[in-house]
Amino acid sequence: MKVTKTKTPPPTYDPKGAITKFQINRIMNNCGYNEETKEEWVQWVTCDVNRKSLKSLTQEQAVKIIRQQTGNAKPEISENWGYFDNNNSQHKRIQANLITANIVVKNGRWGEVADMLGWFNRFLKSDKSPVKKPLKKMTPEEVSKTIVALDGVVIWKNSI
Repeated sequence: MKVTKTKTPPPTYDPKGAITKFQINRIMNNCGYNEETKEEWVQWVTCDVNRKSLKSLTQEQAVKIIRQQTGNAKPEISENWGYFDNNNSQHKRIQANLITANIVVKNGRWGEVADMLGWFNRFLKSDKSPVKKPLKKMTPEEVSKTIVALDGVVIWKNSI
C-alpha cells in the first residue's frame, strides 16, 4: 500500500483571520529573529504596549508590518500588460520567442516558463515596444508587430 502525503492548500487571505505561519516567519526573518524588535512591531501595529505575541495579530496587521519592514508601504497596483490568452496562437508564438531568447522564470508546476509577467510586461510598457498597450487589448495586426520586434530580440540574445 502506497502512502501519499496530502498537501495542505495555501492559506487564503482573510484580513480579519489569524496570522499565518508564513507571515510569522517573514516578520521574524525581517526582525533578524530579535524578540525585542518583534515585540516593538506588535505593539506598533496594535497600539497596545501590553501585546507582544505575533499570534495575537490578524493577517491584515501582519501585512502592514511586513510592508513597513520591507519599505513597500503601499501595494503596487498596476495592470499587467503581459497577461495572455493560452488559446491564441499569436500569444503562444510570443511565449515561444521568449523561451528561445532565454527570457524565462522558474515555475513550480511547469518548470521554466516565458517571463510574461516580468520582462515582457516591462517590454510592452517601454519605448522599445512597437505597440504600447496590453497584449490582450491588441489587434492581431498589433500582435504581429510585437512578434516581429521579439524576433529581433531572439536574434540579438542568441548572438551574444
